Amino acid sequence: MQAIYQADMAGISIDEALNNIFDQEQFIDETREFALDLATAALGRKDEIDAIIAKYSKNWPLERMNKVDKSILRLAIYEIISGEMAPSIVINEALELAKKYSANESAKFINGILGAFVKERN
Repeated sequence: MQAIYQADMAGISIDEALNNIFDQEQFIDETREFALDLATAALGRKDEIDAIIAKYSKNWPLERMNKVDKSILRLAIYEIISGEMAPSIVINEALELAKKYSANESAKFINGILGAFVKERN
């Protein structure tokens, strides 16, 4: 999520954003590969994912959305689409990220969007 946020804010590639994060902290190779694969895949489908976010964030344009929230949603929606993890786990992780890194009301906002997206997919 931090790399997606950094790439969006600074207008840099996801590789550069991840390298910035990896330079600050030590990670095992498997974690680096997982983060790179996940962030690259999520941003690779950015237009599709942003359209989904826009669909469910009624009366809240993407341009006005908190960038941390948008980064969390991009990552979570990609993970749900990929089907590698149960949607309930993805939503839980997204809510924890929102509580830790975003505004007080963000968890409710993110939960509403992800919940509606998952409900319609079923």
